[in-house]
Amino acid sequence: MTIETLVFNQWQENTYLLYDETGEAVLIDCGVFYQEEGQKLIDIVEKKGLKIVHLLNTHLHIDHVFGNQFMKDQFGLLAKAHKADEFLLAEAPNYGVRLGLENVVEPPAMGDAINEGDIIRFGNSELKVLHVPGHSPGHVVFYNEAQKFIIAGDVLFRESIGRTDLPYGNFEDLITGIKTKLLVMDNDVTVHPGHGPITTIGHEKKNNIFLRS
Repeated sequence: MTIETLVFNQWQENTYLLYDETGEAVLIDCGVFYQEEGQKLIDIVEKKGLKIVHLLNTHLHIDHVFGNQFMKDQFGLLAKAHKADEFLLAEAPNYGVRLGLENVVEPPAMGDAINEGDIIRFGNSELKVLHVPGHSPGHVVFYNEAQKFIIAGDVLFRESIGRTDLPYGNFEDLITGIKTKLLVMDNDVTVHPGHGPITTIGHEKKNNIFLRS
């Protein structure tokens, strides 16, 4: 499986395009905000002859759902996300105003809800859903055991963790989820976060000050 990282919008949000030899693909956390960002994504998909079969969201904070309307319009896809985050979609316009962004519209309604233990399949590949709340109530992580990587959203960053001072955040839940579901993985599992550079589980065990017992 190939993972391509596309960095979109003013929050430098990592949008992930995953695909395998069949040409089937998933897009995770579409942060497309500007027209040229959308065109960049279309160009990549067309150049590589891909068919995006799932739009996934690790969570539904505004910077991770900017492109959900674009994905509906261009590819006919609705985002699959955890039901506990669904209410955040209606809050997007007001949140945008607070951030100084004009004309932020409410993203499309969710598609199918995803839950702990679900398997997302595309081509010859699959991703397992892990529910890791704390940054948001319905935050999930996508885990590929065969290639030993996770798409972590805003749960775990290189030497940091997701913010819990935002509305509906919970520090204790986040730390518990990271320790019980992520740090139990092998040290060489690669972590692809929602912002910033990749890291590994082993690196975070040694260097992340938030995760020291």
